[in-house]
Amino acid sequence: MSEIKAFVNGKIFTSDDSNPYAEAMIVEDGLIRWIGKKDEIPYTDLPVTVIDLQAKRVLPGFVDAHMHVGMLAEQSLQISCLPPAVSSIDDLVASIKSVRSRQKAGDWITGWGYDEGKIADNRLPDRHDLDAACSDAPVCIIRTCEHIRCVNSRALQMAGIARDTPDPQGGMIERDEDGEPTGILRENARNLVSEIMPELTDDEMTACLVRTGKLLASQGITAVTDMGSLEGKDHYNCLLRAAADGFRQQTAVYYIWDYFKDDPEFVIDADRSRSDAQIRIAGLKLIGDGSVSGRTAWMDEPYKGSNDEYGMPVYSDDLMDSAIEFCRKTRCQLSVHAMGARAIKRAVDRLCEEIPWTYEGIPFARVEHITEPLEESIAKAAHSGIMFVTQPDFLYAEIESYIKNLGMERLCKAYPVKHMLDRGVKLAFSTDAPATAWSEPSDPMPCLKFAATRKSYDGTDCGADEAVDIETAVKLYTRCSAEAAGFSKTGQLKAGYRADFIVFDKDIFEMDPDDLDKVSVQQTYIKGECVYEKII
Repeated sequence: MSEIKAFVNGKIFTSDDSNPYAEAMIVEDGLIRWIGKKDEIPYTDLPVTVIDLQAKRVLPGFVDAHMHVGMLAEQSLQISCLPPAVSSIDDLVASIKSVRSRQKAGDWITGWGYDEGKIADNRLPDRHDLDAACSDAPVCIIRTCEHIRCVNSRALQMAGIARDTPDPQGGMIERDEDGEPTGILRENARNLVSEIMPELTDDEMTACLVRTGKLLASQGITAVTDMGSLEGKDHYNCLLRAAADGFRQQTAVYYIWDYFKDDPEFVIDADRSRSDAQIRIAGLKLIGDGSVSGRTAWMDEPYKGSNDEYGMPVYSDDLMDSAIEFCRKTRCQLSVHAMGARAIKRAVDRLCEEIPWTYEGIPFARVEHITEPLEESIAKAAHSGIMFVTQPDFLYAEIESYIKNLGMERLCKAYPVKHMLDRGVKLAFSTDAPATAWSEPSDPMPCLKFAATRKSYDGTDCGADEAVDIETAVKLYTRCSAEAAGFSKTGQLKAGYRADFIVFDKDIFEMDPDDLDKVSVQQTYIKGECVYEKII
């Protein structure tokens, strides 16, 4: 006999517009069988376990529609290049030296999260800096945006990168005034090094994923995406192993098409893309441009301080055409990374020509990030049903880079969440973790706080006109995010849906939005089972 649970005395927000608030839920076999007012709970003569929610605020579990859970797991083993541990290049050098002292010559040293906007030197580290830290082992530090790698001379040598090495399509090898590589590799040039970097064993990767799942549960995250590895890795099998070992989050996996387009054995079959599977393959991803903070997002206006610096496009037209053909045949989603106006326009213009090919309820195409969309791109996306998935935490956490690269006037109009919603765009929130300059990049609270206040972590006003109320922000992070990633029967608390929900220690609907980062998750439930409880 299955266990029946009655969750009572809660302040439940459902993200279901037809029944937005409730006080009690009946859960059986991991699904919500009934939800409503406490005094209307249906009678049953079967044994019921009653859980008192103690008048706490309850929300659907957060659904991160754009994160890289595999990369997040891997980076738990790397140097964190963020303050307060690393606040200067000297700090970074010291951290690298410390790691080198514990391992043998030749072993790779890697770090993540570097953001020159938060570093006293206000620049990226080059090969000379990294050589001073370690010259007898390859070093690779990846910028917070994940689109730029900084490597030492040993890594350049191993990758065969020299003064006569041509820039790859959609990438740039930065060079000094003498034409020598500086060790800074932008966009597709980063792949010249990532191709030779060692991979974790399956056992190591599985263990990292299980630990990451526990972190996500503590943050109230019950469903995630793996939006492709920038090194071309396939995390699907390790995610299956992790699920068997205690990783509980539903996960939608996307493959970066560049790495799989020429593999005749690459398929997305019906069995691995089942909507009811915990780990499922959702679709393909293309990289359309870079990042604003790295000045590689493909803009319609030049970056601040320049008359001709617009960033760069990345994928080719042929790559887009082949991705659409594959997705149409397999009826899977196509996701396109596009931050700058030109990259967004290019993606939307091409995608809006297509007749949707996915199953009902799943967007056939989604465009990621959406920093400075043109009005025509917004209108076309709304008309065509193209989903926009954006990250409020970028402006919250990376304000220094945005001020430097866009200026105040432009950044106040960037990520126009309210405007896009008013124009009828299907929109969802996410973090892009770990590609965010924040010590806990998967934490949903910076997203919610910025969406409701339009203030960065240091209090900078980023355009209050684009703020949304906290209830709307929660819907964008639950119901809408579930739709974006094709998760069925989740993201809302309603009959027939999964009993994935979180209990907060404070009521986020009754507090000053400026204090949202002071809220913490008290309990997280997945399919009606408590998978995290805060130790008080």
